[in-house]
Amino acid sequence: MNTYSVLIRPITTEKAVRLLEKENVLLLEVYKHATKPLIRRAVEDIFHVTVTDVRTQISWKGIKRAYVRLSSDTPAMDVITQLGLM
Repeated sequence: MNTYSVLIRPITTEKAVRLLEKENVLLLEVYKHATKPLIRRAVEDIFHVTVTDVRTQISWKGIKRAYVRLSSDTPAMDVITQLGLM
C-alpha cells in the first residue's frame, strides 16, 4: 500500500483543535483497512515527525479515525500550519 493512500484527510473540528493544542494529538481520517504501524509509518514519512502513540476508532458510519500523538519536541500545531489549515 502506498504511504500517501493511508491518510485521507485531517479532521479539523473543535474537538480536534482542542486535542491538537492541549495533548499534541493529530486527528486524521485514514483508510479503513490501515493498521496502527502503517498509520505511524505514513505520518512519520509524510510530515517528518516522531509519533509516540496511535489510537484508532471506527465510527458508526464506517469512517476510521486515527488519534496520532506526536512527541513533545514536534508540536502538532506546526504540522497543521504546514498543511495550511490554521
